[in-house]
Amino acid sequence: MNTIQSISAFHKLLSLPEPKHPMVSVINLSESIFIEDDIWKGFVSRYYCVALKRNAKGKIKYGQQHYDYDKGVLSFTAPSQVQYLDLKTMECENTGYLLIFHEDFLLKHTLAKTISSYGFFSYAVNEALHLSEDEENDLLEIMYKIDKECQHIDHHTQEIILSQIELLLNYSKRFYERQFITRKSGNHQLLTKFETYLNEYFDKESSEKGLLTVHQIAEAMNLSPNYLSDLLRVHTGQNTQQHIHEKLISKAKEKLSTTELSVSEIAYELGFEHSQSFSTLFKKKTNMSPLEFRQSFN
Repeated sequence: MNTIQSISAFHKLLSLPEPKHPMVSVINLSESIFIEDDIWKGFVSRYYCVALKRNAKGKIKYGQQHYDYDKGVLSFTAPSQVQYLDLKTMECENTGYLLIFHEDFLLKHTLAKTISSYGFFSYAVNEALHLSEDEENDLLEIMYKIDKECQHIDHHTQEIILSQIELLLNYSKRFYERQFITRKSGNHQLLTKFETYLNEYFDKESSEKGLLTVHQIAEAMNLSPNYLSDLLRVHTGQNTQQHIHEKLISKAKEKLSTTELSVSEIAYELGFEHSQSFSTLFKKKTNMSPLEFRQSFN
């Protein structure tokens, strides 16, 4: 797999001059020309990228699917994510901006520890953020400030730029939450689909179904795990794992109170490989062991 190691190397691939700052760059897509290179057939990078695309057209492959660029969308990628770019579909009138910053630029800064909390860096390309005009202008203003600061490299530069990046990420977090709320129709369908999947999974009689995972249900819904969890958290106050545990405990209570199955048999039916793991989770969630819960009905 090809790796784009530096900001400078990425600039060359876009036919751009050397970056003003070796670790950070704001790239104007209208000034960029993607050169023909096999690297686009599959690459990873060592930098974070925030892409604000206005009229960018083309196809990018993320995972096993191709996605069209859309108008006015904001998308995020983190270092080491595999990407594919189809140059044949790119058009010369692409407009928008890329903010890229090397992972080493975060070293010794609090953002190095907190950036993983911004789940949208792990969203799929088709889960991009759609912006209003005002929201887009807010983010562009921050990008302009970062670009201007790149021209003045001194001992204040890193702190000022990272503060602006953090501000941009916090705005993006707010805008995503707004999108989760305002797209009621589509999100209602997703929430219904999620609940249906949970019910059908735990209603299965198969003893070989295994323990339901966040990745499994996200894949079944054609969403990235972080996007699904963030969507659920905004609408329900709980992430995917918490919903799975809630449904699992509900089913466990039902079986403990209405059947003669042993704790081990119930644990196995719910997907646990070891009954002790089931008992530990049950007590953590209910403050009672499975046997204590069953005895409370006698």
